[in-house]
Amino acid sequence: MNRRQMLRLGAALPLAPLAFGTTVLWAAPRAGARLLVVFLRGGLDTHHLLVPIGSDFYYRVRPNIAIGRPGQENGAIGLDSYWGLHPAVLETLAPMYLRKQLAFVPFAGTDDDSRSHFETQDSIELGQPLGGSRDFQSGFLNRLAQRLSASRPIALTDQVPLAMRGRREIANVALRSVAKPAVDARQRTLIASMYAGTRLAAAVNDGFGVREDVMKQLANEMSDSARGAPPAKGFEAEARRIGRLLADEFDLAFVDVGGWDTHVGQGAATGYLANRLEEFGRGLRALADEMGPRWNDTVVIAISEFGRTFRENGNRGTDHGHGTAYLVLGGAVQGGRVVGEQRAIEEATLHENRDLPVLNEYRSVLGGLFARLYGLNGADLEAIFPQAKPKDLGLV
Repeated sequence: MNRRQMLRLGAALPLAPLAFGTTVLWAAPRAGARLLVVFLRGGLDTHHLLVPIGSDFYYRVRPNIAIGRPGQENGAIGLDSYWGLHPAVLETLAPMYLRKQLAFVPFAGTDDDSRSHFETQDSIELGQPLGGSRDFQSGFLNRLAQRLSASRPIALTDQVPLAMRGRREIANVALRSVAKPAVDARQRTLIASMYAGTRLAAAVNDGFGVREDVMKQLANEMSDSARGAPPAKGFEAEARRIGRLLADEFDLAFVDVGGWDTHVGQGAATGYLANRLEEFGRGLRALADEMGPRWNDTVVIAISEFGRTFRENGNRGTDHGHGTAYLVLGGAVQGGRVVGEQRAIEEATLHENRDLPVLNEYRSVLGGLFARLYGLNGADLEAIFPQAKPKDLGLV
């Protein structure tokens, strides 16, 4: 972290709610606990948010989109000798980390290796063992709500998501709407006009036609991967509404945020993904602010269906990957740490020579978190995540 970052971070610290005390839960549930699951649909590039600054390999294979090391212009915010944060979250997530209200779980995810947005999203939301028959009317959060009979769950989405479908009736309400942007053809028209009447005109038009078809396919795929989830832009206002609902009425909630599928023009310290991270960080800070003292009873876990390829692609973006990183934040979190099983990221340690391996399986991580947060026993956890082995990372 350079001096400019330290000054900005110091100025931002009062924006994060102060802790009113922390309680470590061993066997008894935390009174008044709030849980919000945020699903980042599209596959967040972990290495843009939680940057492996200690990996020389990272800088070799991302020559155009890597986030610089701490101390460099627009460099990462150093957390320790190996990990850093994207500078776009300097004033939002970094203060939470310093207040020990934010932890990261890298190398996280599902053992599902399809790299399909829809298959992997479904698999995670169901929370059922891989390889067997699946019950698409039984999501893991609904099964959790069944074990917490006094809980007040809600889905903050257009439709009840798979994670909250099941025997317990759970209401849903969308807090904002989203519209698809129109296609802007001005660039094509301008360049085509430059070559009009020349021998290159036909080739230019043909080239644009091919490019337009390819980009439309990419755009459709990137939009579809969100499954209608609103993008991070505007998340701050939505997060304030969520904060009020959690502070006053509900204690178990699900929301999704789209826009994380970055095959093309991902950017580095600035650009498309940096903007999304900044907006997402502002939303999480607004959520904490809105909840006031209730923030101390709150755990927010942000997950994505998978991470991205470790190497950048030819379009200065990244493609579908495997392992990712989870964010766990809130006043009830034992944060300020990067936790779980980890390894140095080198070519030899990549999964299938392209992306992060999954060392912290999501059902095990969430099972361990639920056990500590709610005081659940083995039978409870087996009902929520059948055949999973809870992994206690001491997150609460």
